[in-house]
Amino acid sequence: MQKRILVIVTMLLFTCLLMAQKTVEIGSHKLDNNIHMLTGPGGNIAVSVGQDGVFIVDDLYAHHYTKVTEAINKITPQKVRFVINTHWHADHSGGNELFAVKQKSTILAHDNVRKTMSEPQMIQYFKSLKPASPPKALPVVTYSKTMTLHFNGDNVVLFHVPNAHTDGDSIVHFQKSNIMHMGDTFFKGRYPFIDQDHGGSIKGIINAANVVLKIANEETKIIPGHGSVANTKDLTSYRDMLIKVEKTVSALIKENLTLKEIIAKDPLADLNPIWGQGFMKADLFLTILFDDLREE
Repeated sequence: MQKRILVIVTMLLFTCLLMAQKTVEIGSHKLDNNIHMLTGPGGNIAVSVGQDGVFIVDDLYAHHYTKVTEAINKITPQKVRFVINTHWHADHSGGNELFAVKQKSTILAHDNVRKTMSEPQMIQYFKSLKPASPPKALPVVTYSKTMTLHFNGDNVVLFHVPNAHTDGDSIVHFQKSNIMHMGDTFFKGRYPFIDQDHGGSIKGIINAANVVLKIANEETKIIPGHGSVANTKDLTSYRDMLIKVEKTVSALIKENLTLKEIIAKDPLADLNPIWGQGFMKADLFLTILFDDLREE
């Protein structure tokens, strides 16, 4: 009887996975002659296509590999030579192993991404335990501060912004194309998730936005970790919102209010209609900020 139940459950899970695969849609947006942005149920992907081949920034979850490769194949038949991970979360790095095995792709990321993926990880806010990634999924080329990829006629600069979304965030700057992929240091039009369990902080995210705004100009196309393609105006609004939130919550903490008391005050009420419509709702965002800023 137990074996029959196990078989039925396994079949149901397999059926659900197949149905999920069929319903997933990957959008494709051409940003210039060489760079495309893919959107789907996870982190945004940048695709660079040219005479040197193909490389991508982030690769969604593992079970989206087929859909992602189908979207890339509509742009070019070439295999992916390099995969850059902006950070370690599975919606940005889950496809690593499949790209490494099936397309012989080389994985690149910050030093801390390899370190984190090599061990089991817990995100307390979601009670989410992720096992260590298999060896083939790990980045094989890592860097500490900055690294440049000279590819498809562009200088693609990876640089680390410390303790922002995580402790291993990379921002990817296509210098000649004037395009920047910010990973999850930028959630367009919504509150960000700050992975405090893995070194993230609101001050670090504000700093990441300031760093990009110093480099970018009005013509720069900015790929957020989540949301549609953005510009410096969008990023400035996001940065200003975070500064306001940080000041507001810090002031309440200095009044020795408890988390429950802060949530009851609803200090983000004026921001929620615009910024609180993503998966990160105000109460959880306040909880993360309370833990982050209280530690200071």
